[in-house]
Amino acid sequence: MAFLPKSLLLTVLASLFFLGVPAWAQESAKGSDADIAAIKQTFADFYQSFSKQDAHSTAMTFAQEGDFTNMFGIHIHGREAIEQRFVALFQGNLRGTNRTDTVRNIRFYAPGVAFVDADSVITGTKRADGSEGPVRKGLMIVVMTKENGRWGISNFHEAEYPDRAAPVIPAK
Repeated sequence: MAFLPKSLLLTVLASLFFLGVPAWAQESAKGSDADIAAIKQTFADFYQSFSKQDAHSTAMTFAQEGDFTNMFGIHIHGREAIEQRFVALFQGNLRGTNRTDTVRNIRFYAPGVAFVDADSVITGTKRADGSEGPVRKGLMIVVMTKENGRWGISNFHEAEYPDRAAPVIPAK
């Protein structure tokens, strides 16, 4: 009977363990109806505060040490800095805008950790000359964490959909 060298055996066992963990974590981390409702409420609080140009309330939907990266790649860390960024945006090109985010998917990866994506629609964005720009549609991609019984945005990224239609890929 042949035996595997100890280092190879450990590598194989470690690989099997780590490859199986993501599936196991997803299976064991099912969100409750209350968690799903709370996450959707956080999204509603975010876009309603955004539409009221309330920088403080918008920032309060983030975790204390949350990260915000907008569709232009500008990254802000921490709730206080996020609030100040929204103050500037609401005085600038986002003055008078309205936003709606519709949750598409919630996936729980561990108790208290969820990945969420949502369709975003922003109207009323101002151009450099002060005129109103076109409706902006995009994808809001968020990691949320539950801290002290409250779901908050830990990592926020958004991508704007292009104005043109996606290319058609022919079937094979």
